[in-house]
Amino acid sequence: MKKALLAAALMSAGVIAHAQSSVTLYGRLDAGIEYMSGIPNSTGGSTSRWRAESGDWGTSLWGLKGAEDLGGGTKAVFQLEGSFNTFNGNLGGTNQIWNRWATIGFANDQFGTFLLGRELFISNGIWDFDPFGQSSWSSASLVRGRNWPQSSNNISYQSPKWYGFDVYGQYSLSNATNWNGNGTTSQGREAGLQLTYTSALFQVRGLYDEIRNPLNGQLNGDATGSANPVASGAYNYGRDYMAMVNVFLGQFKVQGGYEALRTSGSKITTAATSVDHEWGGVTWQATPAAALIAAVYHANANNGGGNGTMYTIGGSYNLSKRTLLDLQVATIRNSNNSTLSLEANGIGNADNPLSGHSQTGVYAGIQHSF
Repeated sequence: MKKALLAAALMSAGVIAHAQSSVTLYGRLDAGIEYMSGIPNSTGGSTSRWRAESGDWGTSLWGLKGAEDLGGGTKAVFQLEGSFNTFNGNLGGTNQIWNRWATIGFANDQFGTFLLGRELFISNGIWDFDPFGQSSWSSASLVRGRNWPQSSNNISYQSPKWYGFDVYGQYSLSNATNWNGNGTTSQGREAGLQLTYTSALFQVRGLYDEIRNPLNGQLNGDATGSANPVASGAYNYGRDYMAMVNVFLGQFKVQGGYEALRTSGSKITTAATSVDHEWGGVTWQATPAAALIAAVYHANANNGGGNGTMYTIGGSYNLSKRTLLDLQVATIRNSNNSTLSLEANGIGNADNPLSGHSQTGVYAGIQHSF
C-alpha cells in the first residue's frame, strides 16, 4: 500500500513539474512637466503651454504575461498589456483595456514564437534603432505616428537567432468580406516582415510593411475613400520601407536609419504620396547610471508637403534598477508648407505649428518600472 501511494505521489509530482506555469504582473509609470511653444492660438498667432504630461519618455502601461510548460521545449504563452495616463488614470484606448497587447500562442527555443491576437504593429521595430527609443518626440514625430500604431487580428511569428540572423513576420486580417477591406470593418489588411542581423559590433535591420485602407482595401492614403479625401496621404495608408543600423563602440552607441512611405493607386494631388525620413544620433553611457543622447530627424514630403528637421538632446539618470529621471529638449524647423510638430500628430491637429513655423519644447520627468 505504501509503495502504491509513493508511486502515485511521484506520478503526481511529474505531472505538476510537466505543467509548470508562471504569471507575471508588470508595468511602467511615466510622468513629468512639459513646456511647448509654437502652438496656434485663436487670433492667428502662436502661443506656448506648460502642462503635466504622462508618457513623454515612454508610455505608461501595465500588463500580465505568462507561460505554461507543455513539454518538449514548448510553452503556451500569453500577454495582456494596456496603456494609461498617469496623471488622470484614463485608459490609452477607447473602450480598450488591453489596447497594446492581447495575445496567445506557443513559444519554442528551437522553432520560435507563434502568436495570435492584438500587438504593436511591426513598424514599431524602429524602436531598437531610434536614439530616443520612440519617446514622444522622436522617430514617429516627422511621419505623424505612421511607425508606432497597434494592430488587431494578428498572426505573427518570431524566429530564434540563426548565426546572428532572425526574422519576424506579422499578418493582420481585415475580417471583412473583401480580403483587404471594403468598409465593413474598422481595419484593412495589414502585414509586414523584418530581417535583423546582430553581432557584437553592430546590428542592422530591414523592414517592410503595409497598412491598407479599411474602406476600399487600397494603399492609397485616402482617409475617407471619397472624391475629396482628407489630406493625410502617405502618413495614413500605404507601404513603409526601413533600413536601420546600430553601431556599438564601448560607451557609445551610434544609430541611424532611412524610412520611405509610399502610396499606390492614389488619385490624391493635394497630399503627400511619398515621404522620405532620415535620422541619426548617438548615445553616450557616461556612467552605469547616466546616459546622454543627441539626435537629428529629417523628413521631406512631396506634393507641396514641405520638409522639417528636428534637433534634440536629452538623457536619463537611473536612481535604481527600476526608477529613472529623464530630460529632453527639442526643436523642429519647418519649411514654408510644413506643419510638422514635435508630437506625432496627424495633419490638422490643433497642436501643430502654423505652416512654416518652428516649435520648441522641453520636458523633465520620472519613470518607474515594476
